[in-house]
Amino acid sequence: MQPPSQPRHSDPTRPYPNEGVPDHSSTGATARATTATEISDRAAAKPAFPRGSVEAPVFTPLAKSRARRKSKGSGFRAGEAEFRTRLQRKRPGNGKRPRRFSNLQLIGLIGAGIALPFCLFTDIPGLDTPGERMLGIFIAAILLWATEAVPLYATAVGVIFAQVLLLSDQSILPVAENAPTAATFFNSLSSPVIILFMGGFLLADCAAKFKVDRALCALLLRPFLKNARLTLLGIMMITAVLGMFMSNTATTAAMFAMVMPVMKALPQGKARAGIALSIPAAANVSGISTPVSSPPNAIALAALQNQGIHITFVQWMLAAIPLVIVMMVAVWLFIAYSFIPADTTLKIDTSARFNRSKRAIAFYVIAVTTIGLWMTGPLHGVSSNTVGFLPVVALLFLGVMNGEDVRKLDWPILWLVAGGIALGSGVGMTGLDRWLIGSINWAAIPEAIIFLVLAALTATLGIFLSNSAAANLLVPMAIGISTGLTSGTTEIALVVAMACSLGVLLPISTPPNAIAYSTGAVSTEDMVKVGLVIGVIGVVMLAFVMPTFWEFLGIL
Repeated sequence: MQPPSQPRHSDPTRPYPNEGVPDHSSTGATARATTATEISDRAAAKPAFPRGSVEAPVFTPLAKSRARRKSKGSGFRAGEAEFRTRLQRKRPGNGKRPRRFSNLQLIGLIGAGIALPFCLFTDIPGLDTPGERMLGIFIAAILLWATEAVPLYATAVGVIFAQVLLLSDQSILPVAENAPTAATFFNSLSSPVIILFMGGFLLADCAAKFKVDRALCALLLRPFLKNARLTLLGIMMITAVLGMFMSNTATTAAMFAMVMPVMKALPQGKARAGIALSIPAAANVSGISTPVSSPPNAIALAALQNQGIHITFVQWMLAAIPLVIVMMVAVWLFIAYSFIPADTTLKIDTSARFNRSKRAIAFYVIAVTTIGLWMTGPLHGVSSNTVGFLPVVALLFLGVMNGEDVRKLDWPILWLVAGGIALGSGVGMTGLDRWLIGSINWAAIPEAIIFLVLAALTATLGIFLSNSAAANLLVPMAIGISTGLTSGTTEIALVVAMACSLGVLLPISTPPNAIAYSTGAVSTEDMVKVGLVIGVIGVVMLAFVMPTFWEFLGIL
């Protein structure tokens, strides 16, 4: 667009300073009206800005608003020049567009594009036609999830769609008469486990809406303010408790909001790093605690349900909480005596109060009722999935949450879990699981070694992949391996699901790690040290202690 005739200004962000700015040298309504008319006329009358020009006029908010009003009848496209200018500024100086995909992502895309058709049209020994097609879908999903060439949730829904098009009675390729219906695969989007997670997400979002998390933190921290190391234990315990029913990301954000003023008051060094490290460590470990605390737990539950095995909310907690306690104590001892000097003083504001509005009180009642029903499942016999739908109905029916809150739910995670459910179902339905593990005599290998390999492999993959992607890939295979072992399918599925929360070595490994790293108080080296403590202790416990413990107590 051609610049106006006024002289240029030295400020590059406002090359024409008087554009869109009222002339305050005049007073009264007449001056304001005249200025607005000039602005609108100037905006409508400007011809196209020369192509290739480096700088273009930047409209002020007032000018853009006036121009939009004028454009309704004149066809003027308000903001067009600004949009073109932004494009020019974003492009590199050589005129080349920035690359959309990294080399690794290109490998994933190309590999997935080759693997699927190869398996479709190649005769693979030991597999029938549905198994060959499912193998192609499985390999493509592995490559796309591992490289994140497309968003994880996009791969998940792509898995469901590919299964419908290639395996169901709606397939575009010939299938057997007894092929599963398309609804079999679409039902993964409405699996009972998805309903359970939806209820957990809505409770967590509602808690954040009324700032219950901060008030609860302030209340629970008061007994731990005597010395710094005890305060560190309190911070980790509260993070773990919140993480049982909230996402670890939301829990981490809430805890950092509480302790950030304390961290800023500390000198840069080990004490500040210790506080920052304790929160993501506790949030990651607490992801093991309950079925709703992390997506891998839901993926394992759904895979077990496909095998006819149902685990209650209480059973999962009884199996997981002892492991969480051991790991929490170990991590606290390591951080407290490695990062927190004995003479450190921490002053934390615990003045936050609970919201006492009618809607907040209604939320408290619904949340306590839901958690209570989850905890007493063996007494009333209502499944945890059904209980999980209670807060969805109650919070919306009473107006505590509304349509905007529903839109803000973490739908990509729900779709990712649904994709994992569909993938596991397809692997088992087509016999691909038996083909993948049939070449190894698993019964000849000591079970502790199998548990060790699976736990270590899962935790290692979790460092570089999302824990949901790791669970989607390994839970179906682990359940297939269990058919040749004396230990039950439940134990091996829980080992893999819990190991997904142990891959916390790097800032990129989990969102809580990334949040802690973004504070600037944590170095990668320190995060690796804490991650090794979590990973090594967790893998050893899952391989050699927890299966025996579960069997001894008869929990599973």
